[in-house]
Amino acid sequence: MAVADMTNSQLRLVLYDGDDAITGKPIYKAKSFNNVNFAATANQLYAVATAIAGLQQRPLYSIERKDSSDIRQA
Repeated sequence: MAVADMTNSQLRLVLYDGDDAITGKPIYKAKSFNNVNFAATANQLYAVATAIAGLQQRPLYSIERKDSSDIRQA
């Protein structure tokens, strides 16, 4: 049986940075925050992300949480 040990959690804000002048496709920039508490809930992360997004010049496009784990045999 395998077990997963969470090693890192990251909060990532994706911000809209306008459209490409040539292709017309949207351009996105990301800001990442490492060492997020593993026990943080989606509601807590959403509240923090929207508060941080209010301080940005670019509008918020999406909020992502990226978790990393080491998988090993138990």
